[in-house]
Amino acid sequence: MWILLKRYALNALVTVWLGAVALPAMALEPAATEEDARLQGEYYGPSNYQMFLGLQVRALGEGRFEARLYEGGLPGNGWYGDAPVYELVGERDGPLLTLRGGDWIVAIRYPYATVYHRGGSYAGGLTKVVRSSPTFGLKAPAGAIVLFDPEVPSLRRLVHAKLTRDGFLSRGAETADRFQDFRLHVEFRTPWMPKSRGQARGNSGIYLQRRYEVQILDSFAEPPVFNGAGAIYRTRPPAINMAFPPGQWQTYDIEFTAARFDPSGGKVLPATVTVWHNGVLIHDHFPLPNKTGAGRPEGPEPGPVLFQDHRDEVEFRYIWIQPLPALAPSGFRPRVACGAGTAMSRHEAGASETSRIGVAKGVIGDAVHRW
Repeated sequence: MWILLKRYALNALVTVWLGAVALPAMALEPAATEEDARLQGEYYGPSNYQMFLGLQVRALGEGRFEARLYEGGLPGNGWYGDAPVYELVGERDGPLLTLRGGDWIVAIRYPYATVYHRGGSYAGGLTKVVRSSPTFGLKAPAGAIVLFDPEVPSLRRLVHAKLTRDGFLSRGAETADRFQDFRLHVEFRTPWMPKSRGQARGNSGIYLQRRYEVQILDSFAEPPVFNGAGAIYRTRPPAINMAFPPGQWQTYDIEFTAARFDPSGGKVLPATVTVWHNGVLIHDHFPLPNKTGAGRPEGPEPGPVLFQDHRDEVEFRYIWIQPLPALAPSGFRPRVACGAGTAMSRHEAGASETSRIGVAKGVIGDAVHRW
């Protein structure tokens, strides 16, 4: 018992909680659902194996959970797809959640997770964290059009637009203007839908020119798939799944070049798209072979941007678009973001494993490196 108490005390020193991002305003079930919502999310901390561990916990409803345990840290913060990841499942018993998978056992009592390996030997202590995209609030550059800003909630640049009860933009809006080549910054969050699965869980999308969809979905704590979060819908999965938990604000930064056609209507160059999800590059100048899903047929004319209404209560916060000169690269890179990484700096994480992480203000907190 004394050993366990000491481990919880050490966990308390490792991380500073910066305040939970509230779930979207909606009716929750009784206290059991609130307990599930508290346990769902991301956990991070040191291990006994000279590396950090990251844990993503996904609620499935009625006290059931699945999780992914990452060697090296969280996706984009120490884990980049080239280190092992382990899948676990479990159920909550009161305030205690126990997850099991292969040689691993994780015991979670909010806000701490204790990791055991091979017969119950202590492997590490993690603490729940809330990460933040380094492109939150990225200001619209010169020549950009602010499509929606909740501080000044005008809908004049949109059609079929409506506000949520929290004053954010609801799904289903479309730009009044048509665009050819552009940069697009979008902030969004998916709803809390623990009992839903697959395409029925926090579904929306951003249709570029109403032809090509960058998928929005609650794919948190899942591997990247061709129709999941960050995917070019039914065409290409993201390089890494950077989805944050539902209820937490996320960002897409998109650079799009339209397809080119000759005078007879034949396509001579495909459309290309580059996408950063929460500051991490997930598609790099990907050539789009054709329209995706329910998109309109390709053509030479410009088109609007649609924020798809798939019936789920996805919300949008701050959106701007910048038209680009024809076929001229913008040189755009999201502020603070780097090739991989969001949320915490190397100094704050205190380990060489995180040297590729962007230098946005720390979500883990400056207590980490003092442990």
